[in-house]
Amino acid sequence: MPTTTSAELLPPELLAQLERLELVTRKVFRGRMKGERRSKRKGQSVEFADFRNYVPGDDLRQLDWNLYARLDKLIIKLFLEEEDLHFYALLDASTSMDFGEPTKLQYAKQLVAALGFIGLVRADRVRIETLGQSRAERSPVLRGRHSVWRMLSHVESIEPGEATSLADGVKNFCIRNPGKGILVLVSDLMDKAGYEAALRYLVSHEMDCYVVQVLSQEELEPDVAGELKLVDSEDRDEAEITVSAPLLAKYQRTLGAFTRGAQEFCNRRGMHYMLASNKTPVADLVGQHLRRRGLVR
Repeated sequence: MPTTTSAELLPPELLAQLERLELVTRKVFRGRMKGERRSKRKGQSVEFADFRNYVPGDDLRQLDWNLYARLDKLIIKLFLEEEDLHFYALLDASTSMDFGEPTKLQYAKQLVAALGFIGLVRADRVRIETLGQSRAERSPVLRGRHSVWRMLSHVESIEPGEATSLADGVKNFCIRNPGKGILVLVSDLMDKAGYEAALRYLVSHEMDCYVVQVLSQEELEPDVAGELKLVDSEDRDEAEITVSAPLLAKYQRTLGAFTRGAQEFCNRRGMHYMLASNKTPVADLVGQHLRRRGLVR
């Protein structure tokens, strides 16, 4: 059964903020159909952009005959072309994401629902998938405000427990989705094999990539002490430890090195990285932090 309702994913106060935003990409790409956003390319539409001199091979229908009559020069009219934006969200639904209050997965679902909503109300193409999907399994491509409830139903249905590795999940996503656009990967990046191989697949993909690492506040600032038995939520490995101040300090250093390493890995390869706590309101994450990084405006 779904663990999250539509009202919890997109409460009215969050919807009011999202209505004013739009997704932004730094890359120019050719969409499959006309959209609602201006392209940096010149094409054929109703909005005038500029003039340039005619060169052999140009479309004669774009000649400005009024200018020809006045200047005796062949001048081409250029128009702004509109294009559709493709927005992809790739969600980590592994067992490790089922931790915290709210769980990291619940938080991630609200984040991708918020971004998906922004895309749909701006007539962008939206596709939300999880790491556990096979190469042949593809989620529907949604477009338009009328698809919001379909998107929410799909996001609500996502449950924790997928056993696919981070690298295999990203690789299969790239095989299923060879197109261009914006990709937001939402994951805790916790994989014993590391995150590097997974993120390298994204580097080779012609997308504007954002990596949002979601950690629970309990992971960021653990409030534990004494004798504990730790059990890995994914492979059930166990370790018995005695929690002390020096051990907690070492944990903080290790965690800091882990998150800084992920950030540096992304920055060196032209990807955007953000660390998010499950206690940060999604409204702030989207409206402030992701806006500063250029994903929304």
